[in-house]
Amino acid sequence: MRQDEFAHEVGRRFAEAVSGEGPAGFGAGPVLLLSHDDADGLSSAAILSRSLARMGREPVLRLVGRGENAWSAAMRTELAGWRIDGQEPGALIVADLGLRAEMLRPGMPTIVIDHHVTAGGLRTGVAADRVLGLTGYGADPVPTSSLMSYWCARGLAEAGLTPPPDDLLWLAAIGILGDLGDKAPFPELADARAAVGITALRNAVSLLNAARRSGSGDARPAYEVLREASGPKDVTNGRHPGTARLLDAKAEVAAALDAARRIAPVVRPPVVLIRLHSPCQIHPLVAQSWRTRLKDSLVMAANTGFRPGWVNFAMRTATDTDLVAWLRARTPEGADEQYGNGHAQASGGALPVPVWERFIAGLGFGADESTDRRNAA
Repeated sequence: MRQDEFAHEVGRRFAEAVSGEGPAGFGAGPVLLLSHDDADGLSSAAILSRSLARMGREPVLRLVGRGENAWSAAMRTELAGWRIDGQEPGALIVADLGLRAEMLRPGMPTIVIDHHVTAGGLRTGVAADRVLGLTGYGADPVPTSSLMSYWCARGLAEAGLTPPPDDLLWLAAIGILGDLGDKAPFPELADARAAVGITALRNAVSLLNAARRSGSGDARPAYEVLREASGPKDVTNGRHPGTARLLDAKAEVAAALDAARRIAPVVRPPVVLIRLHSPCQIHPLVAQSWRTRLKDSLVMAANTGFRPGWVNFAMRTATDTDLVAWLRARTPEGADEQYGNGHAQASGGALPVPVWERFIAGLGFGADESTDRRNAA
């Protein structure tokens, strides 16, 4: 299926569900939106919120962030108790948090918008009773969740439910840049780049991602800025109160990253391990920076300071190795849904310290090499 055909199909299915049609047709109650807290997830949430608000159905947002997983038992328990202004939610949208053929709240119409490696090889269509899966995984090229959310917004307009979402295109570009960079082969990115400039988009992405990477991990200010901003320059110019908090977070992360860059890696081919101890979410940035220098390796940055009792790690590679498959083939006993997700060249996870020690020992690293804090960031 051509990309324009796929985009139209995504938008059509979304509009049908919002209109109350099909197995995942929305009910009359308020809409609950779960979304990831990175640039792609935040821009997805902003697109969906602003689009649905134009038809009087702005969702209540629940960001899923540090130490959380949308598909965990804890999240199901939380969702079971949700009431919005005393009402039962009429629908649930899950954006940029993975796609599984499971119901997070039994009986509730659910739309899952995602682009990561799926559980069970799911494709766009009805994944389970009352669940509509909209996934870019398997498409060529694979769209981000924010781009798919923009296609959903366009579907609402094509169905006559909202005005055209042209003013939201820059938000899709924010998510594309955040996940795939400025070489991503999507016409929507090219159009946004021509309209607002690549520098403004890059600056906005950097500032938005700083919130979740800071020691607090609170991405809500980033979403609040995105929800109101008219463009990427409006994110960074200080007009919105939340921008000051984002600038503080960016400075905090920059200092932590500067210290981490002085830590020497430990090599056990094909894995290169960089040991960190920081409350900031810098392990993905460190792994990415070493990836460009160690192009024949699987780079793993492991952070013992991010969450007490856990080791959070990020893996990156410039090789042809599928990191998700590589990690899942080595799943240690005691790993849960936080392990081995993401993309073929960008994966990682989180493991309790004892499980991590067994896992890393199986890769040839000693315990002192996996959690040593003497060179900590």
